[in-house]
Amino acid sequence: MTPWHSLIALMGLFVATHSASATDLMDVWHAAQLHDLDYNAAISSHKAGASKEDEANALWRPTVQLTGTAGRMTSDTATQGAQFSAPGQATTNGVAFNTSIHNGNLDRWALSAKQPLINRDRLSQSRQLNLNVEASDLEWQVARQSLILRSAERYFDVVMAQESLRVLRRQAQSIEKSLGEIKLRFKLGDVPVTDTHEATARMEAIQAQVFSAESDLQLKLATLADATGLPADKLTVMGPTGEIPSQGKNLDEWLNEASQNNPELRMKQTHVDIAREEAKRYGALASPSLDLVGEVSHDHLVGSGDFGAAANTNRNALLGVQLTIPLYTGGYRSARQDKSVALAEKTLNEYDRTRQQIALQTRSAWLGLTVGSSRVEALAASLKANEARLAATRLGHKVGDRTTLDVLNAENDAANARLSWMQARITLVMDRLRLVALTGKLEEDQLQVINSTLRPIESDNDMSINAYPAISNKSINP
Repeated sequence: MTPWHSLIALMGLFVATHSASATDLMDVWHAAQLHDLDYNAAISSHKAGASKEDEANALWRPTVQLTGTAGRMTSDTATQGAQFSAPGQATTNGVAFNTSIHNGNLDRWALSAKQPLINRDRLSQSRQLNLNVEASDLEWQVARQSLILRSAERYFDVVMAQESLRVLRRQAQSIEKSLGEIKLRFKLGDVPVTDTHEATARMEAIQAQVFSAESDLQLKLATLADATGLPADKLTVMGPTGEIPSQGKNLDEWLNEASQNNPELRMKQTHVDIAREEAKRYGALASPSLDLVGEVSHDHLVGSGDFGAAANTNRNALLGVQLTIPLYTGGYRSARQDKSVALAEKTLNEYDRTRQQIALQTRSAWLGLTVGSSRVEALAASLKANEARLAATRLGHKVGDRTTLDVLNAENDAANARLSWMQARITLVMDRLRLVALTGKLEEDQLQVINSTLRPIESDNDMSINAYPAISNKSINP
C-alpha cells in the first residue's frame, strides 16, 4: 500500500466519524485531500511521473526479441561458376547449382538480443526521464501547498461571509428596535416625522444587504462543501481571533529561501535542464552508437519445384558488437537540434521570469505581514473607538442631544470597523501561509499554527473587541 493510500484510508475514517462540533482548518484540510478534484488529479499525475524512473533504467537494460513466421513461400536460386569438391572425387570448376521451391511451407523464427554500450542519445533520454521524476515530485509539492492555501481561503471566505451576515443582522435588529421607539416617540410628539422616514429607509437598505449576504454565505458554504465533502449545514467555522505569530525573519532571508527552495522555481530549472538534454540528443557526439548484439535464427522451407521435392534449412548464430553512425538524415538531426536549442532558450527565459515573479510575490507577502500587523492593531483601536462612539451616541439620543440619523451612522461605522478588523486578520494569516509556501515549506505544521489562532465567533450579545488579544510579537519560524 502506497503512503497516500494509507493517508486516504485514515482520512476516510476521519470523515466517517466527523461530529457536528466546530469545524477547524485541519478538518477542512484533511477532508479536502479526499474530495478536491485538482488534488486528486495531481495524485494521478505524480504516480505517472514516478514510473519514468523505471523507464530511464530500462533504457540501459538489454532488449530481447523473439519473432516467428509461418506461411507460404516461393524460392528460386541459381549459382553459376561454382567449385565443387567431395571426398574421393576430383575438384570440379564452373559448376552450376539451381534450386526451386514453389509455394512451399515456411517456418521461421529468430531470437535476438541487444545491449546498449555507448549511446549519447539514450544517455540524454535517461537524464530527461530522471529530471521528469524530479519535476513530478516538485509538481506534487506545489499541488499539496496549493491545496492547503485553497482550503484556508475557502474556509476564511465562509468566516468572512458569516461574520458579514451576522453583523448585518445585528444592525437590522438594532434599526428595527430604533424604528419602533421612533414611531412611538413620534406619536407622542417627541421626534419629527423625518426621523421615522430616515429609520425606515435605513431599515429597507439593511434588509437588502442582509438578503445579499445570505446568498453570498450560501455560495461560500457550497464551495467549501464541494471541495471537502463535508455537509454544508454541519459546517461551523471559527474566526482567527487568537494570537497571530509574527513572520520572524527579515526580507533578505525570505528572498534567499524562496530563490533556493521555491518548488515552482525549482521545477522551472528542471525544465531548463530537460530542454538542454533534448538539444544534446541531436548533436554530433550523440550520433554514433555502439551495441552488443546477439541473434539465433532458423529458417525452414519445404515443398516442390522445377527439379522435384526440395527443402531448404538455414540456421545462424551471431554474437558481436554493432557500430552505427548516421551519415546523412536529410537535415533532420540538425533541424531538430536548432529547434531544441531555441526551446531551451525559451525555457531559460521562462525560468528568469518566474524567478522575478517569485521574488516579487515574496516581497509582497512579507510586506503584507509587516504592515498587516500594524494595520490589525490600528483597526482594533478603531473598532474600540467606534464602539465607544456608538455607546455615547445612543446615550445622547436618549437625552435628545443626538438624532436618529446620528445613531444609525454610528452603528454603521461600528459594523464596518468590525468587518474591516476581521478581514485584516484573515489577510494577515493568509499572507503568512503564502510566504511560507513561497519558500516551499508549507505543510500541516504551518497550517496547525494558524489553526491554533481560531476561536468560536462570539454571540451577538458579546461583540466587544476587548475579548480578543493583540498581535503576538513572538517569532515562529517555518
